[in-house]
Amino acid sequence: MRIVKLTEKTRENILSGLLKRNPSQYSEYEGTVREILDKVRTEGDKAVFEYTLKFDKCELTPENVRVTQAEIDEAFNSFDKDLIGVMERAAENIRRYHEKQKQNSWIDTKEEGIILGQKITPIGTVGVYVPGGKAAYPSSTLMNIIPASVAGVNRIVMTTPAGADGRVYPGTLVAAKIAGVHEIYKIGGAQAIAAMAYGTGSIPKVDKIVGPGNIFVTLAKKAVFGNVSIDSVAGPSEILVIADETADPRYVAADLLSQAEHDELASAILITTSEELAKKVDIEVERFTKTLERRDIILKSLDNYGYILIADNIDDACDTANEIASEHLELMTRDAFNVMTKIKNAGAIFIGEHSMEPLGDYFAGPNHVLPTNGTAKFFSPLGVDAFIKRSSIISYSRDALEPVADDIIAFANAEGLTAHANSIKVRFNK
Repeated sequence: MRIVKLTEKTRENILSGLLKRNPSQYSEYEGTVREILDKVRTEGDKAVFEYTLKFDKCELTPENVRVTQAEIDEAFNSFDKDLIGVMERAAENIRRYHEKQKQNSWIDTKEEGIILGQKITPIGTVGVYVPGGKAAYPSSTLMNIIPASVAGVNRIVMTTPAGADGRVYPGTLVAAKIAGVHEIYKIGGAQAIAAMAYGTGSIPKVDKIVGPGNIFVTLAKKAVFGNVSIDSVAGPSEILVIADETADPRYVAADLLSQAEHDELASAILITTSEELAKKVDIEVERFTKTLERRDIILKSLDNYGYILIADNIDDACDTANEIASEHLELMTRDAFNVMTKIKNAGAIFIGEHSMEPLGDYFAGPNHVLPTNGTAKFFSPLGVDAFIKRSSIISYSRDALEPVADDIIAFANAEGLTAHANSIKVRFNK
């Protein structure tokens, strides 16, 4: 890995390079995505089935597009029983964590006849996109469906591509059922996003779409935003480790590589105050990489977006971490909880040498759907809040309204909205 002295210039160069990974940079695919969306919107099932046959070599009809209970039962019977147990335990942790995020409706009353409040309502129908094939991740299925279930969403619809034989990866079906899905459809790609955004004869229109996907799925979600809500426009995976001389270089190297293996565009960055640790981590990275299965992807990821930055002090390291606003941030330092207080921008913060990123990916409970590409400066992890709506409640009696009527009339007139003012006046005109 490149070992670089952290300066204002190197920080600017790294930030500039990381931004190039944003999905919005891939405009050459937008025309194809728009064509798919438009065709599905106008032709419905016909277009969805044609694209599924073209891209996935899977022949679908209105009769077989939806996964049946028999197919789900078969998945449970054929899938590794021990792994099902692991999924169930992970799901329990995820559910327990997200239960603590639930908001309540509330009412505040005053003696003069004012009632103000907030009404929490789950989103009616949510669509969850789950990749298939080599990119089938049951953990993401759990992470996207469980918060919706906890929020009380009445209809959770999942789409995921099937193979040429019409079968969905069993692990995905098992995870979806454990998580609480209501309906599953065998479609993927941009056509699946279009089907959920517009509705077809077989696939229901949803109110919000969540879930990861390739560049076509990501751009399709971006394009349908406004017609439906979406979770985010997610970019490639990221990890940033802040470490000092107390850190174990083997742990640091292993954790950096855990994200580099995701994608050639994945980012793995170490910021350390110890030049000695930097050199040791570089050696361990090289040693680990020789034996890991996804070696080619790792090498390209590290070559593109892998850095070891040497900072003068922990404050400089934290300032840089806040500028990068990484998806995953690990702290392996002396007094790591104190260092954590200096962090303002991160998707998830892992504290201590035994709190590695894969713990969050699979089992701990917090959601692993996290903001990427610096959006942790203003976005949060996926959670229960993503699946609810807040409605304001306002009720004034005549006695409560009268003392403030002239204030409201004056405000409305100042903005030139005389009909607004009149709405108040008519209630007191004789």
